[in-house]
Amino acid sequence: MAGRRRRKGGQADDHDERWLVSYADMVTLLLALFIVLFAMANVNTSKYEELKESLSGAFTNALSPSANGLAKAGEGIVGAPVPGADDPVQAENDDLRALKERVDAYAAEHGLSDKLAARIERRGLVITVLTDKLLFASGEARLQGEGATLLAAIGGLLRAESEHRVVVEGYTDSVPIASAQFPSNWELSTARASAVVRALIASSVAPQRLSATGRAHLDAVASNATAGGRARNRRVQIVLPRLEAAPTGPAPAISFPEPGIGPQEP
Repeated sequence: MAGRRRRKGGQADDHDERWLVSYADMVTLLLALFIVLFAMANVNTSKYEELKESLSGAFTNALSPSANGLAKAGEGIVGAPVPGADDPVQAENDDLRALKERVDAYAAEHGLSDKLAARIERRGLVITVLTDKLLFASGEARLQGEGATLLAAIGGLLRAESEHRVVVEGYTDSVPIASAQFPSNWELSTARASAVVRALIASSVAPQRLSATGRAHLDAVASNATAGGRARNRRVQIVLPRLEAAPTGPAPAISFPEPGIGPQEP
């Protein structure tokens, strides 16, 4: 006989209605899926871009040195560092190199390449001026006319580059001097450095950037056993010390030609 089966006690058997539970679960899952799809379809573009850039920068900075090398080779990683960009050491080297080239150009233009030279060392830019028959007479610390003109030109170059300090160093050869004004080469070298400082101040180089020091016969760049070597040792150096850490490597030598100058006093 058709009809529901009865349990003991006259209650109906509800096994045939259990499918409703599974159906309700499926509807709930579908509703959750539609909510997620709707949310993804309405993503905030600006927030997404910020998230993308943040993640990209984080992963790029976390690269190992070998991975960084691969990244530079491929140049396809977002946020990868550009060689030389934001590098203060390289930027300073570029500035010093540009100033060196201007000094060298001036020396070539005025026929002073055998007296004036600039080089970049670990300590900074060094402008070297041989003193004989240019800056000072033998045994003197008073600037000559041609030397004053040269220092005025150098002062103009230093004014254009105002970040670095300027240290003027005076040097003599090893031949002793003993006069009422200069009892030794220490006094002579210091007086010559001070004379150059005064000339640069007259060319409107800020005094607070300048300092003078005498080194006498120390730190020779050539042998004092020959007249030519002593002539190269009689010099004034204008140094722009580095602001950033110095690169490694040997310092280049001064490349003045052998001057045809006979033996002189310091």
